[in-house]
Amino acid sequence: MAESFWDFAQVVIGMKWSDYLDIIVVAFLIYKLLPLIRTPNVMRLVRTVLALFLVVWITGELHMFTLNWILNQFLAIGLLAFVILFQPELRRMLEHLSNVKISKFFDLNRPLQEIDAVIGQTVMACETMSREKVGALIVFAREQRLDEYFKSGTLIDGQVSEQLLRNVFFPKAALHDGAVIIRDGRVAAAGCVLPLSDNYRLSADLGTRHRAGVGMSEASDAVVVIVSEETGTISVAVGGMLKRHLAPQTLERLLRNELCPPEPEDKPRRFFGGRKKKKQEAEGDEKQ
Repeated sequence: MAESFWDFAQVVIGMKWSDYLDIIVVAFLIYKLLPLIRTPNVMRLVRTVLALFLVVWITGELHMFTLNWILNQFLAIGLLAFVILFQPELRRMLEHLSNVKISKFFDLNRPLQEIDAVIGQTVMACETMSREKVGALIVFAREQRLDEYFKSGTLIDGQVSEQLLRNVFFPKAALHDGAVIIRDGRVAAAGCVLPLSDNYRLSADLGTRHRAGVGMSEASDAVVVIVSEETGTISVAVGGMLKRHLAPQTLERLLRNELCPPEPEDKPRRFFGGRKKKKQEAEGDEKQ
């Protein structure tokens, strides 16, 4: 043990400044790239590879020579088989990495006040559409740019507002059947086609709109808001998980948790409409 520690210390002492720089850059890239590939499909791929290597190691330790030989032969041609078996996941992963915006990669986020306004307008639109039972599908792009799905719709590039979202999803509007993609704090496109989830665990009463929302959250890191046309219920899909029957206040809180960067506790947060008024009333009661 002491000898191993001494050998390690000798290696560290003998390192040059370029070696330290190399380690720092690699660690930074890994730290930034891991969240970008942390989607259900990619994580399933990673788990499969790790499980395969674990089985090879176990069979070697247990001297299961036949099975170990078969697995090693599979690993010998494993790269080609890996690409063939996981072609859809690899393609999506490469697309996600190529679509990442540089400003997001270096944490150049948009001002919190602007994100607050986007969330506030979205929540008010969803509350109205829920009451009127107007179906809606709103995708908030994060690190992954979603260019593949953006190109399937119609370019909007408009400021996020309650009126714009309600007009897009108006039942007789031309784009109401597709999804709206919001990225960089603006309505980027509408009428977009999203991938449907093939998750058999989803409730049988969910329609195409909900399955598209869950499918989008499985294929990317996006946050998807769904308003049911049949019941008017509001749902949110994140990471392949669907949260249903949300109140407007719960929707606002969930969107803030997912879309807003963390900020110091002593820095006041701005809320739209009634939230700010309630806070002022609470402060007035405390003074009394």
